[in-house]
Amino acid sequence: MDLRKRINFHWQLFLPLALTLCVVFGIILWYQYKREADYRAEFLTSQLDLINRRVLRAYENDQALRPFNSFIASYFEGSEFEGVRISVFSDHGLLEYSLNVPLPFDVDPEDVVKVVDTGGDSERLIIRGPDGAYFMLSSAMSPDGRVKVVSGIPYSQSVDDAINIDSTVWWVILGCLLTTLVVTYYFTRMLSRNVTLLKDFTYRAVSGGTFTGMDKFPKNELGDISREIVTLYRERVAAIEQIKKERKVAMHAFEEKARVTRQMTNNINHEIKTPVGIIRGYLESILGDPDMDSETRTRFLQRMLTNIERLTNLLNDISVMTRLENGSDKIAVTKVDMYDLLFQIECDIEANHMAGGMAFTFDLPLNCYVSGNPGLIQGMICGLIRNSAMYSGGTSIGFKLISENDRYYVFAFYDDGSGVGDEHLPHLFERFYRVDTGRSRKQGGTGLGLPIVKSTVTNHGGTISVHNRLNGGLEFIFSLPKYTASDT
Repeated sequence: MDLRKRINFHWQLFLPLALTLCVVFGIILWYQYKREADYRAEFLTSQLDLINRRVLRAYENDQALRPFNSFIASYFEGSEFEGVRISVFSDHGLLEYSLNVPLPFDVDPEDVVKVVDTGGDSERLIIRGPDGAYFMLSSAMSPDGRVKVVSGIPYSQSVDDAINIDSTVWWVILGCLLTTLVVTYYFTRMLSRNVTLLKDFTYRAVSGGTFTGMDKFPKNELGDISREIVTLYRERVAAIEQIKKERKVAMHAFEEKARVTRQMTNNINHEIKTPVGIIRGYLESILGDPDMDSETRTRFLQRMLTNIERLTNLLNDISVMTRLENGSDKIAVTKVDMYDLLFQIECDIEANHMAGGMAFTFDLPLNCYVSGNPGLIQGMICGLIRNSAMYSGGTSIGFKLISENDRYYVFAFYDDGSGVGDEHLPHLFERFYRVDTGRSRKQGGTGLGLPIVKSTVTNHGGTISVHNRLNGGLEFIFSLPKYTASDT
């Protein structure tokens, strides 16, 4: 099994650092210990060298050595040099003077335990004496080579303490090392905390869980980066969810549009088949009876003409509906003077009898301008007039401005007819919906007049609703956007 699979990231980060620190500490301590030990040994042997030089200087100056050595013995009393031994030999190895027990003139190599330092005309050794004791030894020759001085001190506990480092130092060093490791552990734990939290976040993201540790990331650069990663992931997930929702809505809209298109196609087929079937029947009757009297033939031809007009109106309405639904973004918008438009419609009604026997009135201010397509708006109002003339059974039609705000005008179109049942109101704007099918077909309605009215209003950015009036008849409330200079 891979070791990285069994050790988490924190220990993978901590152990190499801890090992490196221990090695570095060990090398530094070993070097410092060796240096300190050499320094302490050098200090002791330098004192012995100093004694040797003083003895040789006294020899050169023909001074008595006994008083000098007595001074040395009293000077070092109570120190690690207490019991120092000094032996003076002639060049033939004869002992001329000794302080305390004499030291050997020559040292047997087998008795040498350690060479402390060798340099110049002095030699520094640690030897094993005849009685088994150890001595730190230093020797020196006079410039003329006739006298050799050997000095030494017993290798006692005090000398060992002077040379070796106190054990307390090791405890202090160990404490420093442990403190360093603890601090390293703490900081590596802080560094690995981001990785641990990101690992938890990744696991929850893969498994579909919820990550709740956003506030647990440390407040440092790594924590900031980790929070950014989590935030980016959440934004990406939210964006994907939003795309899915939009795709679902788009698919629903596409399916709904396809359904409406199929329904409209079926309705169109049905609506077209009726006049075509009637026209075909009359044609077959005329062609099948060459001796048909002229009065009957004329009646059949008039009925055929009526159904042809009905078919033409149906195709025109279908064309308008297609234009409104599929080309709403291509509708030309301009400044429309509603007062002037309604005045023209009023004049046209008197000329073409579009309102039948119903009287038409309107109430608008002179400076009433909307942003829209004048042809579509005129067709919409005319469609409302024809609808009232054919189905309301009333005597008057009205159009007025009822309110306005910063963006819209709100208009009302109404008649004083019989209205419709409340159950029919939600369906009046549906394609090919008829309150009275037989009556509507007899009067030539296509079933698309009110859907065209609604599509015209919504394509201009307005809304429309319908309700029965208290005094009878229907009232259509719709809004159109006001014209502004930015619409040009």
